[in-house]
Amino acid sequence: MATEGTGASAARGLGQGWKISPSIEIGPWESCSLADIKTGGAIQQIWITTLGPKKRDLILRMYWDGQEHPSVEVPLGDFFCCGLERYAHVSSLPVCVNPGLAFNCFWEMPYRENARITLENRDPLQKAMVYFQINYVETTMPDDAAYFHAQFRRTNPVPYKGLHTILNDVEGKGHYVGTYMTWGVNNSGWWGEGEIKFFIDDDEDFPTICGTGTEDYFLGSFNFDVGTAIPGEPLAYSEYTTPYAGLPEVQRPDGVYRSQQRFGMYRWHIVDPIRFEKRLSANIQVLGWRDFGNWGGDLSQRRYLPLQDDLSSVAFWYQTLPARPFPELPHRDELEVN
Repeated sequence: MATEGTGASAARGLGQGWKISPSIEIGPWESCSLADIKTGGAIQQIWITTLGPKKRDLILRMYWDGQEHPSVEVPLGDFFCCGLERYAHVSSLPVCVNPGLAFNCFWEMPYRENARITLENRDPLQKAMVYFQINYVETTMPDDAAYFHAQFRRTNPVPYKGLHTILNDVEGKGHYVGTYMTWGVNNSGWWGEGEIKFFIDDDEDFPTICGTGTEDYFLGSFNFDVGTAIPGEPLAYSEYTTPYAGLPEVQRPDGVYRSQQRFGMYRWHIVDPIRFEKRLSANIQVLGWRDFGNWGGDLSQRRYLPLQDDLSSVAFWYQTLPARPFPELPHRDELEVN
């Protein structure tokens, strides 16, 4: 029970036991501890919402069992599948986003001795007001319980004939449980022909898992179009959110300054985890169509177009410790989404 905090003034006439600190403030370029748990157990649910800085200026980090480097290092919005700075309703099993911009996750996060969660405010001018609750159980974890990890990456723009790296040479034993991705389109036409590839253990030139296209991996089909199979019906993207996969956010051009389309999508490998014994890497191709509509119906004349789009991703997985340190997170200017 808090005895001081941002609610102290509002509760001044109520006496002991009435809420004093429903939120905390984090100043510019400051970090704050959201949890510092000294007993073994597992975090089971997190609820958090904020006011002030952009969500990509708020960096969520998690540390397990005394590791000096974080096992989770992700901008707050991207961790909760809202990486494009606008509200998008998400209704999945491990992550829910509800009005108004309430972030919830239900990933189980086990630890044997201690757990630490911090939030950094990288906005140089604004303080962050943070409301949160972290629910956990104190218990002894099984010897084979792996540790939760999440890593953010951005490629902006993807080089011509290049790839977006989702995960690179994770070392240890574990299983991959999900991908969240934002996609900023820098061209006209369909953008999602690229294959996602998972390189497991001793894979080098060829992956163990190779997807069939971006919309297929995120469990949609036919360009996410509504009307594809209905003659005469116009094509349109349709947002969807389901327990295991979704395209919850489509940002459409407004004809003035919001000129590009952006997409946010997730795919959870909860019932179909990608297991690895030694290492894991993942990447995705960035492909559209060249000369689309000018091939006169002759499919043999179509060609893929390597795109130079703006991709961000969060990889979610469990693995044994110790784990390799993550690459340094880019400067806030390189993470910004307008």
